[in-house]
Amino acid sequence: NIKNSVMAKEENGSKPVMNGRPTNKPADQQKNGKMEVGIADDQAKDFDFAKTEMKYDSTGMFHWTPARSIEDCILDRNQAAMTVLNGHVVVCLFADPDSPLIGLRNLVMPLRASNFHYHELKHVVIVGAVDYIRREWKTLQNLPKISVLNGSPLSRADLRAVNVNLCDMCVILSAKVPSNDDPTLADKEAILASLNIKAMTFDDTIGVLNQSSNAPDAMSPLGSPIVLHRKGSVYGSNVPMITELVNDSNVQFLDQDDDDDPDTELYLTQPFACGTAFAVSVLDSLMSTTYFNQNALTLIRSLITGGATPELEIILAEGAGLRGGYSTPDTLSHRDRCRVGQISLSDGPLATFGEGRKYQDLFVASLRNYGMLCIGLYRLRDAALTTVDATSKRYVITNPPFDFGLLPTDQVFVFIHWNKRQSTSQ
Repeated sequence: NIKNSVMAKEENGSKPVMNGRPTNKPADQQKNGKMEVGIADDQAKDFDFAKTEMKYDSTGMFHWTPARSIEDCILDRNQAAMTVLNGHVVVCLFADPDSPLIGLRNLVMPLRASNFHYHELKHVVIVGAVDYIRREWKTLQNLPKISVLNGSPLSRADLRAVNVNLCDMCVILSAKVPSNDDPTLADKEAILASLNIKAMTFDDTIGVLNQSSNAPDAMSPLGSPIVLHRKGSVYGSNVPMITELVNDSNVQFLDQDDDDDPDTELYLTQPFACGTAFAVSVLDSLMSTTYFNQNALTLIRSLITGGATPELEIILAEGAGLRGGYSTPDTLSHRDRCRVGQISLSDGPLATFGEGRKYQDLFVASLRNYGMLCIGLYRLRDAALTTVDATSKRYVITNPPFDFGLLPTDQVFVFIHWNKRQSTSQ
C-alpha cells in the first residue's frame, strides 16, 4: 500500500520521511481537526500537505498551480500599465459572451510544458471580454502565469497597457461565429486588429536592456533582469504577431506592403511563409499527414503540444482537466524530453557554419556534437539590410536541400535533447 511504498524511517528512528521530506506524526496532523479533501484518511496521515508542494500535473508533463479565481487574475488598464510586462505573450481575443468555446487551454498548455523551467515560462496576458473568458476559465485556472485584461483588442489604450510592443508574440484569435452572408467578412475583426497594431507607434516607450553590472539584484515582477530606459520610436510593424484566419483568401489583406497575387495559394503567400498568418485549413493538412504517416504524430506533438502521454490524453478526454500531482522520480522523468529551440548562426557554437557552409555540414555537426536535430532555417527576407525598402521580416525554410547555402544572419530551428541544453547557447 501507499504507506509501505512511500515512507521510510530515518536511521536514528526519529520522524518518518517521504520523498526526502520529514512528515508530521499522524497525531500532529489530526490536531487541526480535519484532513485535506481528496485522499483517504488512512493515506492522508502519511502526507505533510504543508511541506509537500505540487508543481506539476499528475503526469509530470505540464506546470501546475492550485486553482485560482479569475477575479484574482483580472487586471484593469491602470494595473496592467503599472506592471512591467516584457517578453510575454499577448492573446487578443474577439468573442461575444455567448460565443462557442474555442479551447484556450490548447493554446496555453504547450507554453506550460514541464521541459521548460518555471522561470522560462512566458507570462500570458489575454485581452478580451471577461464574460467569455470566465466560461473558459475552468480549463485555465490551474495553469500558472496568466492574466486577463477586460478590454478590446482594437483599443490602442488597452494594447499599450499590456506593452504589446515588448511582447515576444501577439496572437490574434476570434471565437465569433462567422456570418453566412459574406465569407470574406469572417476575419474582419482579426485583420483590423492586426493592421491596427502595425499602424501604432511607441515613441516614449519603456525599453528593456540586459542587466547591467551596477544593479545585479534588480528583477522585474516577472523574474527577468531588466534596466528601464527611454528609447526611440518603435513601430507596430515590428511586433511579432500571428493572426488566425477562417478564410484562406483573406491572407491578402494582412500585409499592406505585400504584392502577392490575390489568387496565390495560402502556403505560397508571404504572411504564411513568415509565420504571421495561420488558417484553419492547415489543420486539414496535418490530419491528412497523420492519417498516411502515423509516425508524423510524434513530431507534430513535440512541435505543437509540447508532448503528451496516453494517461494525459485520457484525463483530458474524460473532461477531468489538469490535476496536480506529487513529484516522484517517475513523473519528474517526464520533464526530460526534447524541445524546439532557435539557434543563431551569427554567434555561439554554430557561428562557423554561417560563413558560406552548406546545410548538410550544419545538420551533421549539430547532431554529432550537440545532439541537436535541425529541422529548418529562419532566414531574413532581405539578406542585406542595406536598402531603404529592406525589412527585418523572416521566413521559414523547412528541411532545406543538403547543398543549401547558409548565411550568417540565418537562425536554425532545432530539436534540443534535454541533457544537451546546459552546454548549448540558446
